[in-house]
Amino acid sequence: MLELSALGLLQREPLHGYRLKQRLELFLSSCMSVNYGAIYPLLKRLEERDHIQVLLEESGDAGASRRIYAITPSGRARWREKMLEHPQESWVKSRARFLVKYFFFADLESSERVQLIENRLRVCHQRQAYLDSQEMGTLVTDSFQSATWERAKIMLRSEMDWLYECLEKENLYHPASSSPLLSSERG
Repeated sequence: MLELSALGLLQREPLHGYRLKQRLELFLSSCMSVNYGAIYPLLKRLEERDHIQVLLEESGDAGASRRIYAITPSGRARWREKMLEHPQESWVKSRARFLVKYFFFADLESSERVQLIENRLRVCHQRQAYLDSQEMGTLVTDSFQSATWERAKIMLRSEMDWLYECLEKENLYHPASSSPLLSSERG
């Protein structure tokens, strides 16, 4: 997710490593953790793979130079590939990945946004079916566990409602992309 996020932010504007970390923390800290130890090795890998390039070097406040990075055409292609992929991953990680992707939705075509929303809805429906299939009577032994279980179901329902709203907005702007998820699976 860090690669996706870094390329997405660099797509918006050239940044140096420290400013990139600040933006990641500001905009995406609710979805992922960011540490300095990961930023500079990532920038080095992205530069080696020709996904970013050094736009310029400028003198820093303490005398050390700062490298300003910009995304390359190869980096834009890589970003789009990462945005549209659907990796198999844990429920928690898939939720965080979708929120990171959603942050960059303005940089996608409507049909691509619909595809991502529909995929997330499918994952949510699978999760709901799994939760509904579990017999909680013997697993939940106190009121705190029960409250946690109910909260998880409420959060899932809330996410699904939000996703349907997002899908409806996309279809209002582009009615030709009418989604079968709007009518058949909502409920």
